[in-house]
Amino acid sequence: MGTKLIIDTDPGVDDAFAIALAALSDDVDLLGVTTVFGNVPLTATTRNARRVLALCKRDDVPVAAGAARPLVHPQPREARPVHGSDGLSGRSAALPEPARELEPTDAVTLLASLLEAADEPVTIAPIGPLTNIAALLAAHPALADRIGRLVIMGGGLAGGNTTAAAEFNVWSDPEAAHRVLAGGEVPCTLVPLDLTHRCAVDAAWLGRLAASGPVGAALDALTPDYLAHYSRTLGFEGIVVHDAVAVAEAIRPGILRTVPAPVRVECSAGPGRGATIADRRPQAQKADTDGLTGGPFTQVAVDTDLEGLREFLLGRLAGRPA
Repeated sequence: MGTKLIIDTDPGVDDAFAIALAALSDDVDLLGVTTVFGNVPLTATTRNARRVLALCKRDDVPVAAGAARPLVHPQPREARPVHGSDGLSGRSAALPEPARELEPTDAVTLLASLLEAADEPVTIAPIGPLTNIAALLAAHPALADRIGRLVIMGGGLAGGNTTAAAEFNVWSDPEAAHRVLAGGEVPCTLVPLDLTHRCAVDAAWLGRLAASGPVGAALDALTPDYLAHYSRTLGFEGIVVHDAVAVAEAIRPGILRTVPAPVRVECSAGPGRGATIADRRPQAQKADTDGLTGGPFTQVAVDTDLEGLREFLLGRLAGRPA
């Protein structure tokens, strides 16, 4: 097999695409999926993750439920206006019921056991709030060296989508995000809104996905509410597959171009709460001021071959061999 991967997720339409991307890639050893609150409550995100895996005929992949709320403050609101009442445009029930039972352990326990059992470093793709990952690093510090890297969908360098300053995943638990990104325990790659919005796919792309086969048609059928939201946001008929962009980088390192920068998260209660601040100034300028000059550095994704990425996503979701 290829990349050993665990996905931590809060499905969510783009999360569903991301899970399917990994589940259908024959060069990925998908060790497990853990769920977290976020776009909808934990019970719904867990149900959605299991049903997407069942759609992809991956009942071999264990799923464990994790944090139902942020580390410190309650989550102010969910993302139902974007993802629909159940997280999948009201169409979760149209997906197949999973044959495999939910793991009896919690997400952090499953993450720890999978890392302990792995014979090589594991990539983790957290594509929801970072609560489970912060708890893992706090509870099991000795396992940090078992993680090859974290490929995180979150943040926005130029602003947010939930507030003027903050992207939804980071805003949902800023304290957890700060712990993970500024903690220095594990190499991090951050895939922010600035890039994922540029990777948006249009109606023609979705049409090709729907025509690719039963799985593609089922994924496309999850998009109506999401499509309506993003068509207003983008100004054309299309969607932003944020989380699938991050999982693409987890599967094929280097498909996104990254630059190193210290990243911190604003954890105050003010209007900047949840902002991700990446200090990308020249080193000499940072050294002469009070910049974020100290480590750790996060690899921040800033560019990609947009059409190449879209074709990569479509090919994998259509079930083409790696």
